[in-house]
Amino acid sequence: MQLPVAYQKAKEQVFKIWTTLQPLLTVHVGLASSAKALIILEQCGKNKGYQEMDVCGFHPEGGCCMLDGPEKIESTINMKSLWKNISVEGIDIIFSRDAGRYICDYTYYTSLYYGNGRAAFIHVPPLSKSVTADVLGKALQTIILEMLKQCGEERE
Repeated sequence: MQLPVAYQKAKEQVFKIWTTLQPLLTVHVGLASSAKALIILEQCGKNKGYQEMDVCGFHPEGGCCMLDGPEKIESTINMKSLWKNISVEGIDIIFSRDAGRYICDYTYYTSLYYGNGRAAFIHVPPLSKSVTADVLGKALQTIILEMLKQCGEERE
C-alpha cells in the first residue's frame, strides 16, 4: 500500500492497517533520496519534533505524533542484530536510530504505537544503474524474511 506524503492521511492509513488487517508485522519502506546504494534499518520512531510541512502545507499539532504517546517507541525487531547478520549483494546496509522527523519517522512511530512495537521501517535509496528494482527487491525480500524469522522466535 502506498501512503501519501501527508501526516494525517498517513496516520489514518496506518490505523486502518492495524485495525482491519491486524498483521503480525508491518514493514514500511521509505525513500532516502540522499542515500546512494544504501539501505537503512531504522530501530525506533520518535514522537516529537515534526515541524516540517507536508505536501498539504500541514504539520502535526505541537509537532507531535500522539499527544499521549511515549517519547520514542522501539521496534520489537532487533534491527542491530539484523544489520550485523545479513548481507545482500550490490548494496550496503546500515543501522539507524533516527528516521528523520518527517513523514517516514511519523509513519513509523504511528505504526509502532498502534502495533505495540510490531513494525519495522526501512529507508531505501532511489533506483539507479547500480541499484536496480531487481537488486532492491531481492534485498528487501532477504531483510523481510529475516524479520519474520525474528517474529517466529518471539512467538515460540
